[in-house]
Amino acid sequence: MRIHHLNCTTMCPPGRRLMDGRKGFIGPAALTCHCLLVEGSRGLILVDTGFGLQDVLHPRERLAPVFLDVLCRPQLAEESTAIRQIERLGFKPEDVRDIVLTHLDFDHAGGLDDFPHARVHLLADEYLQATAQATALDRGRFRPLQWIHEENWVTYPTPDGAGDRWFGFECVRDMKGLPPEILLVPLVGHTLGHAGVAIQSDSGWLLHAGDAYFYHGELDPDRYRCTPGLRIYQKLMQTDGYLRWHNLRRLRELVRRHGREVTVFCAHDSLEFELLEELEKAPSESPLRSFLSPATEPTLHA
Repeated sequence: MRIHHLNCTTMCPPGRRLMDGRKGFIGPAALTCHCLLVEGSRGLILVDTGFGLQDVLHPRERLAPVFLDVLCRPQLAEESTAIRQIERLGFKPEDVRDIVLTHLDFDHAGGLDDFPHARVHLLADEYLQATAQATALDRGRFRPLQWIHEENWVTYPTPDGAGDRWFGFECVRDMKGLPPEILLVPLVGHTLGHAGVAIQSDSGWLLHAGDAYFYHGELDPDRYRCTPGLRIYQKLMQTDGYLRWHNLRRLRELVRRHGREVTVFCAHDSLEFELLEELEKAPSESPLRSFLSPATEPTLHA
């Protein structure tokens, strides 16, 4: 399966180095909306959607002001949406047969209505939290205007410990119509139904960890590092802090023990995205491939 890395809108919160760790304190940070496009034998599979066309056209109707104007400040542009990037790759929107979601936050699910015929796969607990709209935070982060084709959704119960496992993690292995090389891996904490998406590629496993962490230094197995701004943001957005930290520790142990077999990345770290995007385009003999090879995988999170 060929896998494309897409940044479906850059978010530019204030704080620069305090947020993304890059040089300079003045000016905006740059946080990606890292999505995947998988070329499967039965059609295209999209992992998360980022922001969609309707978010670009009607941001005030679809996005909460605190996220639109203060906390995230997405640089909304039509050419950044998943549908336009897919078209530039030579595909049609209807070629996207399935969408697998890490969770339903507005910056991960905004493009759902650009693919009305696609099946949408997610954990049932995520759907229940998002539709309950029980708290002010939930009403800001989960935006029902982005979901207009729920009849195509397929939800899965969180594994109870007796099912399949993947590198020690419980997983949903049999998703309707999807190949067995694509798994939902519960990583609860950021939301109650948050999941990672694991994909077995020709060169090993990829794990899109969604918002289980935000900064590459958080996965350093020897020394945890995170920027002050992202520490605060993660605490602000978490639904269950204990489970978020529990799963973060498990991800760090995954990198320590299985870094040769699994490449772990999150949705919003721009360095991770740039390295993986470049690796996608690089020939097999590229020095960048050596940098990200399984033998040196922890370097990505140093």
